Formats: sequence, C-alpha cells, structure tokens
Amino acid sequence: MAPSGVKIMQSNLASLGRPTVYLAHMIPTNLIAKQIPYTLNATDFPDLGKKYEGKVRDNYTKDGKRVIIVTDRLSAFDRVITTIPFKGQVLNQISEFWFKNTSDIIGNHVIEYPDPNVVIAKECKPLMVEMVVRGYITGVTSTSAWYHYEKGVRNFCGNVLPEGLRKNQRLPKPIITPSTKAEHGGHDESVSGEEILQRGILKKDEWDFLSQAVLRLYQRGVEICAKQGIILVDTKYELGISPSGEIILIDEIHTPDSSRFWFANEYEARLKAGEEQKKIDKEYLREWLADKGFRGEGEVPAIPDEIRVETARRYIEAYELITGQEFKAEVGPVSERLKKNLKV
Repeated sequence: MAPSGVKIMQSNLASLGRPTVYLAHMIPTNLIAKQIPYTLNATDFPDLGKKYEGKVRDNYTKDGKRVIIVTDRLSAFDRVITTIPFKGQVLNQISEFWFKNTSDIIGNHVIEYPDPNVVIAKECKPLMVEMVVRGYITGVTSTSAWYHYEKGVRNFCGNVLPEGLRKNQRLPKPIITPSTKAEHGGHDESVSGEEILQRGILKKDEWDFLSQAVLRLYQRGVEICAKQGIILVDTKYELGISPSGEIILIDEIHTPDSSRFWFANEYEARLKAGEEQKKIDKEYLREWLADKGFRGEGEVPAIPDEIRVETARRYIEAYELITGQEFKAEVGPVSERLKKNLKV
C-alpha cells in the first residue's frame, strides 16, 4: 500500500513491453524498497570492449569510444559501500543536464545517451588529478577542509585560511584543493597546485587553464543552483585529454556524488544556531557511517534497507531540485534494460 496521500501514476508503457515509469514525487518508499533487488551492482558486457571498473562506473573502450555505465554502487571514504535504487540513473541524468549547461566554458566527452544509466563518450586520457573547488569550509572525511582546519591547519593545499572560521561557513572566496587520483582500491591525496607542478602531474599552462576553468564551472553551478534555492557547497571535476588534444571535462559534473548541496533558505539560521545544514547529497550516508565509527578503514558496516531507501529518496530529490525537472524512474531490472538498449 502506498502511504496516505501518495498517488501512484503507472504509465501504459508496460503493456507495450517497456519499463513502467513513475514520477518521483509519486514514488512511495515501499516501491523504492522493491527496486533494491534490481539495483545495478556489476556489469559484464565483453562485446562492448575492454573493461575498466571504477568505484561507481563501469567503462568499456572500443574503436575510440568509451561506453560508461553508471551503476547503482555508492562509494564513501574511497570505499564501495552498497547499492542505492535509481542512483545510477540520477547521476547520469544530472550530469547530462550540467554538461549541456557548461559546454560554453569547457568542452566535454559526451557523444550520446542511449540509456538512462549510460553515456557514450569520446575516449580520453584522464589527467591524474581531481580539481576540487570549495566555497564553504565543511566535511567529515579526512580529506575535507574542516577536518584539517579543526586540527589547527591554516594552509590547506596551498590556500591560507583565516582564523576564526566556523564549520559550514562561507569562505572569503572559492578555493581549489587538488587531489591526486589513487590507483584502484587506494586513497586519494589532497595536494597543492605547487605540488602538482613539482610532481609533473600537470604542466604550468595546463594548471593555469584548468584552475581558471574549474572556478568558472563552479560559479556557473552556484548561479544555476541559486535559482533553484540551493547552495553548491563544493565539488570536484575530472578532466582528460581528448583525441584532438584538448583538455575536456569527463566523468560527471555537479552530482550528489561529486558535490555537496545545502538548502539556501535554512543556511543562515542553521549556521547561527551551530546546527548542521540540511543536505541533499550523499553526506547523509557518510554521516551515518561516521556515526558507526567507519571512516574508510576496516570492514564496511551492513547498511539497513531503510537507510538505502532514504538515500535513494534523497538522490531523486536532488535530481528534481538541481534540474528543476521531474525525475522519471524506470522500475525493474536495470541489467535487462541495458542489454536491450546497448544491443548486447
């Protein structure tokens, strides 16, 4: 039974052999729970090409193209934690929204979207650095700015921070805190721009171009999110070298996995009261794990279904708040739909 007051709208697509489609604000939590057995944890499509498995995305490369399948895996503290219903679809479609709205700032890898969980992209050589931009001082992980600031650090990744900052306070201006990309199973390392150059990860002209581009991307994100009543707190960008030799945006952009978002209308009151901000990102699950004493080391705690369902609800909410569009959840086995749409 759906909760009182919740109306389920089922399309007639099922009679045509296509997935049943629901609108997000009409999806009851028990239906989200029923999707748990159908979440996409792994893929195995050798016909698509050589496979590389990331924390969240499965990549297949062939004939100069990359098929990126966004699974429902959720990572936190640099570890794969569990799967979340509809998460892959949410991430892929949020990125689609942002790639379209930032292509005037920097090019991106997108060729087409053949499935809600899939993007076919240009085959690029990834740069071995993530460009993290922070507009506020916050976080609970060991790589977060607040974690280090609370321990007395005042020069974080080459950025001098003033005394007297409070958790969740807006910084005087956005800062860039680069992170090296760890090998599969390893942990990323926060470094300064100077260290990036010293290690030969980027050349000076590449660093200058990227640092300007990511600050513009962040500002564009801030402006669009502000119109939706939300704050883009911080985010990370991954970039690569395209076949034509250009540096372009790859992977994802301004999603709940790569970014933090807060509700703007409650920000000042919560900051003044010393309360945590109301979030629409995966910080909810990060904090649940941290409360259980898990910060990336040791065995991952078992995640109850109710936590997975609430996380899914927040991801869907994030899609609608960020894009201003209704989310159409495709219910059923994701793997079977992929086989059909990718013709494998």
